[in-house]
Amino acid sequence: MKIAMIASEAIPFAKTGGLADVLGTLSTALEPLGHHITLILPAYRCTLRSDFPLRQLPFKLSVALADRTEDATVLQTVIGKRIDVYLIRADRYFDREFLYGTAVEDYPDNAERFTFFNRAALEILRAYPVDVVHAHDWQAALAIVFLKTQGARYPEIAAAKTLLTIHNLGFQGLFEQSKWQLLNLDDSFFAPQYLEFYGRINFLKGGLVFADKLTTVSPAYAQEIMTPEQGFGLEDVVRQRADDLIGILNGVDYNQWNPWADPYLTPHHGVNNRSVKRNSKTHLRQMLDLPDRSATPVIAMISRLTSQKGFDLVTTIFDRLMQREVQFALLGSGEPQFEEFFRTAATRYPGRVAVRIGFDERLAHRIEAGADLFLMPSLYEPCGLNQMYSLKYGTIPIVRAVGGLKDTVEDYDPATESGTGFVFEAYDAQALLDAIDRGLAAFHDKPAWSALRRRAMAMDFSWDRSAQAYSNLYQQLLS
Repeated sequence: MKIAMIASEAIPFAKTGGLADVLGTLSTALEPLGHHITLILPAYRCTLRSDFPLRQLPFKLSVALADRTEDATVLQTVIGKRIDVYLIRADRYFDREFLYGTAVEDYPDNAERFTFFNRAALEILRAYPVDVVHAHDWQAALAIVFLKTQGARYPEIAAAKTLLTIHNLGFQGLFEQSKWQLLNLDDSFFAPQYLEFYGRINFLKGGLVFADKLTTVSPAYAQEIMTPEQGFGLEDVVRQRADDLIGILNGVDYNQWNPWADPYLTPHHGVNNRSVKRNSKTHLRQMLDLPDRSATPVIAMISRLTSQKGFDLVTTIFDRLMQREVQFALLGSGEPQFEEFFRTAATRYPGRVAVRIGFDERLAHRIEAGADLFLMPSLYEPCGLNQMYSLKYGTIPIVRAVGGLKDTVEDYDPATESGTGFVFEAYDAQALLDAIDRGLAAFHDKPAWSALRRRAMAMDFSWDRSAQAYSNLYQQLLS
């Protein structure tokens, strides 16, 4: 089958989060199954400044936008064996320091930028038709809307089936009604049964309504977004599409995250090699300027610093956590109040708290390899990848039972010697602290801890199973 993936980011071209990881690795996992995969992405500044071999195609795109047309060029490259990547170059929209906005606010013209991107993506597919158009998140949802409501504009692909993957329902692409003219859609579609959402335009809702099939990035999340707690106002729309919704767990790229071959680690791990884990912890402490205390567990987080990721819980318990014999390592950036809290914590607890604001790929790998426990107390978590990385590196996750965290981490039970991590249910600071205390108790029971680490490292969340599930879904769409 010919599959076109339309998305706003994908590794190795541009990344702000897990969406990029999924697009890059899912594409290369589908290719061995015999499919011809095409990726369509914006040509951001970071992409243009990279060393990818980009070839400009000998035609221009002309895209209708409101009462005018906007032009773009198309750059082409290849990943995998023969995955074609088309990058839409329109510097007025995409030649910017950030993908979606600054740390303070979104770009005010995001409605225009991504309306243009979706129209341009469909123009590319007119030249290179496909069987399935697979759009990801709100930034690509309008491609499905345009294809389903204005098929005559795109006759070459009007018969293509459509799939929308929801990576995070909390981000929907909400814009004021005054932006409606940009879409060049009939006014009848600005209605509650289509794209209207409490007086605003909702790009993601349009995709939810018009896509032939819907997926989320974990089975649990597919159920959760049908509830008021995690539906973000779209739970009724999702429930109406329940028969067309399937949760497919994201996979992990073990070429990048593999303790036995990780290029950022020396020496490499082994399932039973505790000395290597100790060495990794020593190296991590050296990177973070923490004292090397062999009996002290290291608790780590790598995350965007937002309330969604449970940082209000972490800040609530932090002083009580520091009453335990632990060291704490944090890598990430996000909301200013959380960045300031942890910067201050590092000065209040010298030698016990290490904080690095920003992102560092090498340090991320070192944290996964060297920490003992990994916190992910999310308010909601569509899938999550770090808990799966942590399992493979023998860094035991402490997670809340939501979304992909619930699907990938089994709660530890010392009575039956089962489980791969520590799971708590209620979104409550005391529940988090209790889970941490259970993890610390297990850490000090060396035989139980060794067995727990072996079970964790034996878990396999490779893309093979997930890619096959997507392949089956494509086949179902076409049959």
